[in-house]
Amino acid sequence: MSTAQDMRIGDAAAALGIEAHVLRHWESVGLLNPSRSPSGHRSYDPNTLDVARIIRLLQRTGLSLDQIRQLGLSPCDERRELINDKRADIRRQLELLRTTDRFLAHLTECSHPVIADCPECAEFTRAGRKFPRSSVPGRIH
Repeated sequence: MSTAQDMRIGDAAAALGIEAHVLRHWESVGLLNPSRSPSGHRSYDPNTLDVARIIRLLQRTGLSLDQIRQLGLSPCDERRELINDKRADIRRQLELLRTTDRFLAHLTECSHPVIADCPECAEFTRAGRKFPRSSVPGRIH
């Protein structure tokens, strides 16, 4: 049963800053379970909106919808492992971004006409070898 503070899907989507079809998709994959009004319309209460916000936040960390679902279904130890794996991935990405930022900062001051002739650029190139291809931002595999 919906209350006066519940929202219909369009209002809920607008409040969350997403499209209504995203909420329908999250429902279809089992991540959201909004109640229904007597006429069959989805009704989003504050708790369901909070769950949607959490889903959106977890997606921003790079978790897939399947991984998000596993977080909700898994026992504590498996959930902790998934979270720790994701945190390790984030730390690798942060390291790559810091290295990339230092390299770009160096390039603004590098006076070598050919990057390969610069010892500092060569050092950044060697450091970049430790990052797997999948951790390079913008790369699609």
